[in-house]
Amino acid sequence: MKVLFVTPKLGSWATHGHHVAPNQMHAQWAAYARSKVEIIPEVLDCKALDIPFAEMLKIIKDKNPQVIVLGDILHSYGGFAVQKYFNDSAREIKKILKDVRIIVGGLWYSYLSKETLEDNPAIDFVVMGEGEITFAELISALNKGDKDLSNIAGLALRKNGKVVFGPVRELIEDLDILPIPAYDLFPMEKYVGHTYWKPFTEIVTSRGCTHGCTFCYEWSEHDPRSLNHFKRWRAKSAKKVIEEVEYLEKECGVKVIVIQEDNFNINPKRVKEFCEEKIKRNLKMKWVSLGCASDWIRLEKEIPLMKKAGLFMAVFGIEVASDDELRKLDKGITVDEIYKTIEILRKNDIAIVGDIMIGFDHDNEEIIKKRFEFAEKVDPDVMWVGYLTPPPGSPIWDDCVKKGWVDYKTLDMLKWDFLHPVIPTNFLTIEDLGRLGAWGMREFYSSPGRIQRILESDFDELAKLCFKDVMSNLSKWEAAAVKGEKHI
Repeated sequence: MKVLFVTPKLGSWATHGHHVAPNQMHAQWAAYARSKVEIIPEVLDCKALDIPFAEMLKIIKDKNPQVIVLGDILHSYGGFAVQKYFNDSAREIKKILKDVRIIVGGLWYSYLSKETLEDNPAIDFVVMGEGEITFAELISALNKGDKDLSNIAGLALRKNGKVVFGPVRELIEDLDILPIPAYDLFPMEKYVGHTYWKPFTEIVTSRGCTHGCTFCYEWSEHDPRSLNHFKRWRAKSAKKVIEEVEYLEKECGVKVIVIQEDNFNINPKRVKEFCEEKIKRNLKMKWVSLGCASDWIRLEKEIPLMKKAGLFMAVFGIEVASDDELRKLDKGITVDEIYKTIEILRKNDIAIVGDIMIGFDHDNEEIIKKRFEFAEKVDPDVMWVGYLTPPPGSPIWDDCVKKGWVDYKTLDMLKWDFLHPVIPTNFLTIEDLGRLGAWGMREFYSSPGRIQRILESDFDELAKLCFKDVMSNLSKWEAAAVKGEKHI
């Protein structure tokens, strides 16, 4: 069966400059499916290849696949805004290939599977939660010509005009059963991070989260009947991760990666094994890791080893400015741990990206200004400001729906990228939030000596290039926050 994995042309976060990486959902689904069933997979990455929408449709018509796959599992370049492009692509593709089967999954779609099928007749199937096994079983059934697909676990579809669901798909407990993502299908030479990092890619080595923050985008990736799956952390072994990294370096020429999941650093033993094996194999690839403050602290003894193994930048969520707020968000960390994380990373000359969030229901002008004052004291090297953007399935989504702040049928999807304020608070309008966010960013980056400190630091040159990229795009970020300019 000919299956075409499609990513339409779209933009990236203003603060990320030119940023494009392989679609991890497509890479992982394709790799697993071709190891299990008869499938002829092909990737059409119009973002990487700079192919306009109309030309994309012409290419798809010429290729004439039997199945189209749309969707993604990462929010690392556009948040939920990318869904508009996937939805529009499905509608237009079905007009030119009326018999093609269109499958979606990942962000947004998993939780809103029923709504997706009801609102977009062009979409035939929604894969909910972890998609590899469900997708492979669906392709196998389509190959056989099975008429009733409603018994496939993790699948939502229409039957006799009504949306029906297969059984809940249980989690993959051993992620080592998954093959290396199908990077051979992608134009790997085209991928770039933060304008200057290239060749570049993102990887995902673990799933789930032990923290379960109330605002996390990952809630949207789960079956609405099994949201508890989100808090079940599982990881590929260090050896399996190294195999992927070695393949990317030696076969694809990749020089920089971001380990994109939020929890690479939960298990110190696994991190140590990864670093030791990377050094042993003489792999030169530089890397960035995301992680929670409490987990960075647990890794304190291993951070010099991580730097030796190529770590040059660390990302973690500061979010708010008090222990009370952190508890309210189920963040699972304390203010003291935030300070300690900064201290540990700075001592090792690891560049620090700290995330601040604004737009929670209790936020007023005083609270937000205190949050930025806190960020100034904590003093990350790069500050990323995100506006609360309620993820479907999250506790915050439910609250916002009840308050009438969110109606997914009428929302402006291109603003749901975490860089636009999209909901008010109990005290502030959307316009107020845009203004305050822009003020906070200007105050932080105009702080005396900040730019000079970064440029004269002993950070890896890649970190300085990232900082340069952020600085050159701050005006675009502000145009999005204050004027509603769209970049995705």
